[in-house]
Amino acid sequence: MNTIYEKLKSIITVYLPEDVEVNDITKDSHLMNELNINSAHLVDIVLDIEDEFNIEISNDDIEQMQTVEDAIQAIERKLKD
Repeated sequence: MNTIYEKLKSIITVYLPEDVEVNDITKDSHLMNELNINSAHLVDIVLDIEDEFNIEISNDDIEQMQTVEDAIQAIERKLKD
């Protein structure tokens, strides 16, 4: 699971605005409210996740991805399928 977190963290880092640092990313971080990821970048993050983990994330999954931990759980579910 730590590997998923580390990979996800490196994906998210690319899209962080200037006022947010990599060290601000925790499993509890809210993607939009705390990390200031805008909706366009959220889509980019999802596409990068799909490429990195070779999975497909549905719109329902995206809506449930509020925090980094939510994203990790979504990835884990998809990897099990």
